[in-house]
Amino acid sequence: MSASPRAADTATIIPLEAVDPAMIEEVLDRAFGPERHARTAYRIREGMAWLPGLSLAALDENDLLVATIQCWPVGLQTKQGQVPLVMVGPVAVVPERQGEGFGIGLMSAMIAEDARLAGARGPALPQVLIGDASYYGRWGFSAALTGGWRCPGPYEQDRLLARGTGLAAMPAEGMLGPWEG
Repeated sequence: MSASPRAADTATIIPLEAVDPAMIEEVLDRAFGPERHARTAYRIREGMAWLPGLSLAALDENDLLVATIQCWPVGLQTKQGQVPLVMVGPVAVVPERQGEGFGIGLMSAMIAEDARLAGARGPALPQVLIGDASYYGRWGFSAALTGGWRCPGPYEQDRLLARGTGLAAMPAEGMLGPWEG
């Protein structure tokens, strides 16, 4: 007897820009609650628009919106100037569909799309997020090089994670904030 496929295996991944903004907000509210706007990640990306090429949505087997991922242009503000990064998140899945693999599918699709886009434009920018290393570590996210980075609000240092080929060359210290480009 074979195992049944996970719901996310039948998901359709589409560009987030193809989704009604009100529906995106509804998914975010359901996943994180209306108080989500007070989170530190919102302060880091304040005033920025999400990146269309890397922000995606997942539709379930009935073509219902069940999950989204957004990526944002942010910067690490240092004494030498600003260094560009991509902030990943939120990765939002409606509560009744959590644990079915939609978040994993969106993360994997975003990273694949970032690699594809980087092939055309040059090296991909390092990515940063606030999350669980046990979950995001599967994609190479780690707190190993973010110990001197700060955020404009409360956060746990071990949850400030980054990944990317240029990460080792990043400044050891700085404040994360909106991209000022």
